[in-house]
Amino acid sequence: MEFTLLAVMPGLLIWVAILLLPWRPWSTRESLDNQTTEKQDLSEVTVLIPARDEADTITQTLTALKEQGDGLQVVLVDDQSTDNTAELAKSVNLANLNIVSGTTLADGWSGKLWALEQGRQHVKTKYLLLLDADIVLVPGLIPTLVEFARKNDLKMLSLMAHLKMQSHWEKFLMPAFIFFFKLLYPFHLSNKPASSIAAAAGGCILLESSILEKLGGFDCIKNALIDDCSLARQVKADGHKIWMGLTHSAISIRSYDTLSTIWQMVSRTAYTQLAYSPLLLIICTMLMIAAFGLPIAALLQTQLTVFIAGLLILGLQVVCYLPTLRYYSMNPLYALSLPLTGVLYLLMTWSSAFHYYFGKGAVWKNRHYN
Repeated sequence: MEFTLLAVMPGLLIWVAILLLPWRPWSTRESLDNQTTEKQDLSEVTVLIPARDEADTITQTLTALKEQGDGLQVVLVDDQSTDNTAELAKSVNLANLNIVSGTTLADGWSGKLWALEQGRQHVKTKYLLLLDADIVLVPGLIPTLVEFARKNDLKMLSLMAHLKMQSHWEKFLMPAFIFFFKLLYPFHLSNKPASSIAAAAGGCILLESSILEKLGGFDCIKNALIDDCSLARQVKADGHKIWMGLTHSAISIRSYDTLSTIWQMVSRTAYTQLAYSPLLLIICTMLMIAAFGLPIAALLQTQLTVFIAGLLILGLQVVCYLPTLRYYSMNPLYALSLPLTGVLYLLMTWSSAFHYYFGKGAVWKNRHYN
């Protein structure tokens, strides 16, 4: 019994630490939503959208930009789409829309960054908003971002888009995806200039064009698969203030209806997060087993002390996870699923490592990256 109880203690310590850490990684306090719905002059802003086979979403994304403000410039890079992405983009009749035909992927570049670099050549404004082709912005969000950046002297500002949470698998796994991201990249620390942590969400990033120009454009991170956090590190390392938060006002309309689609999305970069390190993979595995696997096993034990320890750990998990569920108006009972969700994400991480060593590496938009 003593050995079983000792085996559960690391999990208890992990969740007590998460709850009591001064930067509160479980909190949703770092958030920003549109402060106005009135159109404003946005002639200082260019929206840059990389689009590869985005026929299902591009119309909604561009239509929403009509409600942001006057003078907004939009550069869409059609990254060699095999569908009618460009034609659908034109049909929106968005003012100041410049559609750039992307060229063949250059050696040493990831596809998205190569598309962004081509589009960057057409940006002449003070501010640049990097926007994914499946993100719909609520009216007034861009003026809010610009004002927030000016007020707080931010050179880079990003929002974690509100992911779609409608299907069973989305409700089960997507809030946890954001929860785990915040544990890995605590927003509060990322937003502190003195901290070495730098995080961003690539779906919606506002930055000053001159800062990117100073860094040498997207060439500074040209082969990064986790391009958003890589860009944040570059900007912060150059001595500039960055900020990241949650939002309800930038909405992802891409569906992840099945376990396989979410699995592919996570495993594409999970091992990259660990710097392709077998040692970090083992450490991560041990921590996840201690945090999720052993507490579940404790709940199945007949020894009262072990069972109580497992129950206490589950209670701590619920307390830490509830703020995320409340933020997204999710049923609080989903908090009880976090142990199983954690095990699934661990398996996704191992899947990512397996594909790195024995498969074709990461695959995205029919492109392979090693």
